[in-house]
Amino acid sequence: MRLYDRRASARAYELRDFLSRSVVAFEWIELRDDSHARSAGLEGVDDPRLPLCVLPDGRRLEAATVRELAARLGWIAQPRASEYDLSIYGAGPAGLSAAVYAASEGLRTVLVEREAVGGQAGTSSLIENFLGFPGGIGGAELAERARQQAVAFGAEILLIREGIKAEFRGGRIHVDLADGGRLVARSNICATGVEYRRLGLAGEERLQGVGLYYGAAGSEAPLCAGEHVVVVGGGNSAGQAAMHLAGYARTVTLLVRGARPAESMSDYLLSRLVAAPTIDIRTRHEVCALHGEEQLEAVTVRDLDAGEERRWETRRLFVLIGGQPNTEWARDTDIVRDPAGYLVTGPDLLRDGRPPATWPRERAPYYLETSVPGSFAAGDVRHGSVKRVASAVGEGAMAVQFVHRYLDER
Repeated sequence: MRLYDRRASARAYELRDFLSRSVVAFEWIELRDDSHARSAGLEGVDDPRLPLCVLPDGRRLEAATVRELAARLGWIAQPRASEYDLSIYGAGPAGLSAAVYAASEGLRTVLVEREAVGGQAGTSSLIENFLGFPGGIGGAELAERARQQAVAFGAEILLIREGIKAEFRGGRIHVDLADGGRLVARSNICATGVEYRRLGLAGEERLQGVGLYYGAAGSEAPLCAGEHVVVVGGGNSAGQAAMHLAGYARTVTLLVRGARPAESMSDYLLSRLVAAPTIDIRTRHEVCALHGEEQLEAVTVRDLDAGEERRWETRRLFVLIGGQPNTEWARDTDIVRDPAGYLVTGPDLLRDGRPPATWPRERAPYYLETSVPGSFAAGDVRHGSVKRVASAVGEGAMAVQFVHRYLDER
């Protein structure tokens, strides 16, 4: 597969990111000028048919979008059942784990993902502390293996779909999808994870995908050859991104707002960052301004101790500064969220040993159950969860066991 467009194309970045996270081999061809574009059968670098994707069989997908490309690859399907035993929202490690265990145990299972399989873990260049992979494994590869495993057991996976409203009635969860469809299930697991937090700077939306990236954006690393790139964040994700980018870029600067990297950063990773000759760690620094019109050209960096600001020339800024949970869909339901928006489950719902007033059962909520019976949460979206891939996988499997208990009650 070949993908053509200019460098300053956010839509082309979306396609590269989707293909990379979906473990689909492709060749990126950056159109340098009009003559180069004409060699690909286009009128020029401003041709409205860009981005252009040429499939392996020679078919051309013009003005390509992620949804259209996924449809051409056969990845967008309609639900096969009018009702499921279990619907799972989010195809990160927790959701994929739940799909594998639920489908393998005979539950009619559907997994809904609004982007690419893998969630945030799928963007990680290398996961080194996951059990059974002493040499580490790429997040996208791990997610693709899990997807194949879930499908082999009979789980349905609906990509490029998003639940926008949930209603609990008649012992079922009814979810309206963004494309106008609806899913009905006897139980559900929310594993929607978190979205990367934004910087809150002027021009951020304009420059997203054309020099400004949230997450590791693994598809962009090979394009950083000879460049100085900047990574913002102090956790494991930021550290892994810096290490991966250092294999391509001339230099990598890691900006940490605190006096030291976050306590959540693994010791082995911090040691590698400090020893890497092309990585410069700057603590007590932050990005305070973005520069560029069609693409990122520079950033202004503030030294929080000295109070000084300097302009740094760079065309690549990767932001990994924590996240916020994707739970807006639960706003009009009886599901309890904490002040930060995370779903509260199990014992954390109890006050003086009692569940919320809206809880309709005599029993207490199961460990991963929300304040609505039959609705469970797993992984990063859950209040009090451990932000690690192994923990998310474990919670996904555990949630399925509680789903069985719930369904047996009925």
